[in-house]
Amino acid sequence: MTSIFQASNVRAGYGDVVVVDGVSLEVASGEIVAIVGPNGSGKSTLLKSFFGFARFFGGQLIYDGKDITGLAADRMISAGIGYIPQVANVFANLTITENLEMGAYTRHDVKIGADINNIFEIFHELRHRSHAYAGTLSGGERQMLAIARAMMAQPRVLLLDEPLASLSPKSVEGILAKLDLIRQGGTALVMIEQNVRKALSFAQRGYILVEGRCIMEGPASTLLNDEHAKRRYLGLET
Repeated sequence: MTSIFQASNVRAGYGDVVVVDGVSLEVASGEIVAIVGPNGSGKSTLLKSFFGFARFFGGQLIYDGKDITGLAADRMISAGIGYIPQVANVFANLTITENLEMGAYTRHDVKIGADINNIFEIFHELRHRSHAYAGTLSGGERQMLAIARAMMAQPRVLLLDEPLASLSPKSVEGILAKLDLIRQGGTALVMIEQNVRKALSFAQRGYILVEGRCIMEGPASTLLNDEHAKRRYLGLET
């Protein structure tokens, strides 16, 4: 496997407190990687630290063969790495179209209008509401907009923090369908998710974090079917 993004021995946290201690992961182009584990295991902190939203104590980030450790968030996005936080991931007081335009703020080309139309081909549910304010959207629609907005920066790697949280079963399936279309277009996905069964059923590979450390990794199907992992770490019935 040729990795497009690697994180090696990452230590991260808040203030002087280390939450993530020595975690490594990698993702290949067009691959889906799920990061799962109990609440408080450091999953969100790990992704936040890549962008400077949590304190990065140590480790190395490699993207497309280049060391990007410590790169500012806007430069990470310009380089081709997108990030969708769990909350506050859209501008509620802007329209859908305005949110998409904001997603392209790091770009300096003239194709933004055409790319908005292309985004609407994937997220067709948003097209007929393009002038609606994001604050009026349902939870599923808002998550679709957050993903669509991130895709306007044309990322090759997209990091998602709990994209399925608090969504109805129908909305969950809709979001996963959109993410699969994005994967088919060549964008790698790294997703943190509390819905362990859905995440590992959707991903190709997975990592299990417990108390800030990676205690298991491998093919997602292997992790999902590991009786010890299911019982002790994932809270799934065996």
